[in-house]
Amino acid sequence: MGQGTDFTIKDILRIEVRPALGCTEPVAIALGVAAAAALLPEGTPDEIFVEVDLNIAKNALMVTIPGTNGEAGLSLAAALGSVCRNPDDGLGLLDAITDERLAEAKALVSQGKVAVRLREDKHVVYVNSRVTKDGQVAESVIEGSHDLIKVLRLNGRDTKRKADASEGTAGHDVTAMETWLKTLSLRDLIDLLNDLDDEDLDFMEKGIQMNLALADYGLRNRCGLGVGPALERLLKKSLLSRDMVMAAAIVTAAASDARMGGVRLFAMSSAGSGNHGLTATLPLWAVKDYLGGISRERLLKAVALSHMVTSYVKIHTGRLSPVCGCSIAAGAGAAAGIAFMMGGGHEEIAGAIANVIGDLAGVICDGAKGSCALKLATAASVAVRAALLAQEGVIAGQWDGIVGLSIEGTIDNVGMLSVDGMTQADRTILKILQEKIGLCP
Repeated sequence: MGQGTDFTIKDILRIEVRPALGCTEPVAIALGVAAAAALLPEGTPDEIFVEVDLNIAKNALMVTIPGTNGEAGLSLAAALGSVCRNPDDGLGLLDAITDERLAEAKALVSQGKVAVRLREDKHVVYVNSRVTKDGQVAESVIEGSHDLIKVLRLNGRDTKRKADASEGTAGHDVTAMETWLKTLSLRDLIDLLNDLDDEDLDFMEKGIQMNLALADYGLRNRCGLGVGPALERLLKKSLLSRDMVMAAAIVTAAASDARMGGVRLFAMSSAGSGNHGLTATLPLWAVKDYLGGISRERLLKAVALSHMVTSYVKIHTGRLSPVCGCSIAAGAGAAAGIAFMMGGGHEEIAGAIANVIGDLAGVICDGAKGSCALKLATAASVAVRAALLAQEGVIAGQWDGIVGLSIEGTIDNVGMLSVDGMTQADRTILKILQEKIGLCP
């Protein structure tokens, strides 16, 4: 386990890679309300008030919530948290939704007992929930990570709470881990793979199987936008050809179809996002069948590297950002993992990451919704192609746009683009989404 300010690969994986049911932004809203509501007496709350940052709002606005028969919305997510009241279930708390609880939550919304507003001064994951009942007021604050409850108060007084899952197996705060991880180089991340033990490899395999279950559901059933099944039909019509690039796109898109369609199956998330987790794992699973002779250990080490690179990029761009993290962060992670799986060393792995960033740096995040499956299909395809090209010595270099002198410099540049360059784009996207559903003030 990590000591002092140092962490281990086990710490990183336990903090950053966790099961989640549904899109993690409405889940974060529900979790925040649930944590506050659990402090109050049983029964229907009198009022629920939630403040969220812009990116939580953007991603929770239109995505289907599992167990709701296709419903969406920030207010409904908040109301569901108050009726489920199971904060100890973390990112899986929506698994407690029943028809009765859904009806109760919808009634809270229709009666005007739920209010949600933006906090534009907050630029990280932020959910401040206040729930009142019988004159008592409970408050929770989630900040920095989707399930990191930093504050719990009852009637203005701080209360005791259990350590959050976000604090990891070593009891560390996620912010400290991010600060440490940001100091590492890509070589350091690759070296950390030597510290993986059987427990870690089993955990990686569990995540693959969890995400494959979503892909299988998405291929067999009509859900979400239906990108995965549509690509399969095009193959059968001989309008597309099956290769490793297409195989990666199909399995990843199908899983996103299911997840964005509100299917009640857990995803193994990465860096706070289920879609990141799908992109970081499923392309590697698809590619292995085309390479031949890939051992279980090498595959699972590649998946661990993919998760670490995904997190490494995300701490530069922000947990939630104007750029599409599935494309830039998880796409880079998948490319790194594929290059490693192919036997690539530092140069090829770095080159694969640079190729993804050089290709997809301009892809915006316009909120969580069914068409995320299109972006995941693109990210999976580009990740495979980026790794293959790097193996052939074709690597975007320092004179190619935002690609820097080193891979660490390249990732710094992506962070600068996201944090400094696209803040107004985020506001514009949210305005467009609000106007589409009549919520613009």
